[in-house]
Amino acid sequence: EVQLVESGGGLVQPGGSLRLSCAASAFALNNYAMSWVRQAPGKGLEWVSSIFSASGVTYYADSVKGRFTISTDNAKNTLYLQMNSLKPEDTAVYYCAADQGVPRFTSGGFAGWEGRYATWGPGTQVTVSS
Repeated sequence: EVQLVESGGGLVQPGGSLRLSCAASAFALNNYAMSWVRQAPGKGLEWVSSIFSASGVTYYADSVKGRFTISTDNAKNTLYLQMNSLKPEDTAVYYCAADQGVPRFTSGGFAGWEGRYATWGPGTQVTVSS
């Protein structure tokens, strides 16, 4: 059975850091793009970041660029999200997903990610508060 399980969430003060992990079983990360998606209280899903683990190419939402880093350890079949300089608006449930999506480009460059999420984890809560 294909399964993703997130961990590493918690309560952190503004300006702090957390590292989320997503352990995958029954499939290899480098067969998919892998993505992090979050949902803040009372809001819809927001794409955060994606990686093509076979090539290491990464993409980020403007709201997290420069603060978050997505990575994989293919030997451990695990996806990570290093989150630094956290803000209260980063408070959300964070989900990892196996993704058949693609990046979207315009003449101005990277314009967003078109996610086609095949498998989701149950999510991990991140709360940024003093």
